[in-house]
Amino acid sequence: MNSETSTPIGEFTLRLSGTRRGARLARLFAVHQLDDWGVTGQAAEAVALVVAELASNAARHGKVAGRDFEVRMWHHGDHVRVEVSDARGERRPLPSTEQGEGGYGLLLVGALSTAWGTRDRAVGKTVWAVVPL
Repeated sequence: MNSETSTPIGEFTLRLSGTRRGARLARLFAVHQLDDWGVTGQAAEAVALVVAELASNAARHGKVAGRDFEVRMWHHGDHVRVEVSDARGERRPLPSTEQGEGGYGLLLVGALSTAWGTRDRAVGKTVWAVVPL
């Protein structure tokens, strides 16, 4: 099922400050929403990890003073589409290919999702992932 064209059963949108606290809240609110949708267990954990990583990246690398980041999720029955948008379009996420600090979270996103990527916005970018349930 294509998450771009299928009709979602549920939709969730939240704007948060581009801080570590905002990133933590993104995960907590996402978990609450998943529970409301009846998504539990390992599937909910996978979605929560993807939200946590993308929100953390938005707060750390996509932060622009005075600008929030936005988390959106759509429940499509067999998967959840996660999107996190921030104001820094010039900073693209890249998974780590060498040992060192950082970049490993995107490898986790890739392992937990069937697809992920980025797209431009009028201001900034959106990083998205499709997580199977």
